[in-house]
Amino acid sequence: MNGPLTNDEIEAIKARCEQATAGPWKSFIEKRDKISGPDFIQTEGEDIYLTGATLADQEFIAHARQDIPRLIAEIERLRTVNR
Repeated sequence: MNGPLTNDEIEAIKARCEQATAGPWKSFIEKRDKISGPDFIQTEGEDIYLTGATLADQEFIAHARQDIPRLIAEIERLRTVNR
């Protein structure tokens, strides 16, 4: 996957974001957040519990729900500016 993103690729990424459970998502880690119970990602729907993920993986997944739409918006803004 080299080279610039095509418009079709950006639209596919946007569609996956729109189909995912609404955000924001927040990562809760037992030791860090002083909660009892398993680590999880809180969403606007069902909470997400991961198995086999590192804490960094969980943070990445939780933040991706907010980060990816912002990154897409920035790509689209820059493409408009650079026309």
